[in-house]
Amino acid sequence: MHLRKRDGALDLLKWLALLSMLLDHLRYVGFSADWLYVPGRLAFPWFCLAMAANLARDGRRKTEWRYLGWLVLFSAVSEIPYRLYIPEPDTLNVMPTLALGLLVARGWQDSAPVSRLLALAALVAAAVFSERLMFGFFGVMLPLAMLLVFRRPWSLSVLPGLICLAANQWQVLLESARFGSSLATLGLATCLFAPMLGMFLLRHLRHLQPPPMRRWAYALYPVHFLMLLAVRAAYT
Repeated sequence: MHLRKRDGALDLLKWLALLSMLLDHLRYVGFSADWLYVPGRLAFPWFCLAMAANLARDGRRKTEWRYLGWLVLFSAVSEIPYRLYIPEPDTLNVMPTLALGLLVARGWQDSAPVSRLLALAALVAAAVFSERLMFGFFGVMLPLAMLLVFRRPWSLSVLPGLICLAANQWQVLLESARFGSSLATLGLATCLFAPMLGMFLLRHLRHLQPPPMRRWAYALYPVHFLMLLAVRAAYT
């Protein structure tokens, strides 16, 4: 049986996205670490890029529906740990945004009527419930933007960069940067260049072989909230 070699760069991107997310959420443990906001801006675009990479490689396969099932399942499983840890959250956890983004990207890629109808439904849901989704409507569009430029020249990475920026409250960041906030300036730059940096990793670090990140990694999302919650309880 022919076994396809794993893409080490893709596994590395997933691990780095997970690390970025962990750093971002450490801001809520209880000590002053606002600077972690900057590396935290890498997490969501890199998860979207990993999704686009899987679609570009396996987009015609039916396994993507299983991928959607895992996202929906852990959207539900993660909501309580997310709300216990994040102070006064005004959005759902990030999994629903990724699930809707997968439907939109898959609908663009697959001309089957059911895929197109689900993509349209996801777009409508993203527009109607944008304020309740983490990263909002533009966050739902980011996986598709990543997919559109996945095998194209570097210069086109500015498109997902702008969409990533729009998904990250760019008005607040821009206003803070105008008043001299270096944190906001770095946040703006990170959002804009995160897709390009992720593309660079995928194209040039394929020789690396980090531990493979398989389906068990979905459980890391709710589990890391519970672990950080325990750390905060011990810290305070």
